[in-house]
Amino acid sequence: MAKISSEFEVACPCCGALLKIDTNLKRVLSHVEPEREDKPDLDAAQRILAEEAARREAAFQQSVQAERTRGDALSKRFEEALRQAREEPIGPPPKRDFDLD
Repeated sequence: MAKISSEFEVACPCCGALLKIDTNLKRVLSHVEPEREDKPDLDAAQRILAEEAARREAAFQQSVQAERTRGDALSKRFEEALRQAREEPIGPPPKRDFDLD
């Protein structure tokens, strides 16, 4: 008599991985992913890491520069508001609703 195996292999329709399934256990026994075409070359790993480090450093320097100029902008705004406050005449205080009673 022929022995019927409870294991079979099937390709995943979404990712293309090869799955080995056991019907008696009702489980996936193994999962083999297909070779990716877009995986990075390990020889270029050092270059990729250096580019990322340079990008992070540039972003950090940009934030430092923005923080330095932020104080100047705030002081200019304060000086402008102070100048306007000195130039505007002081008038009577505004009327409030309960003052009308």
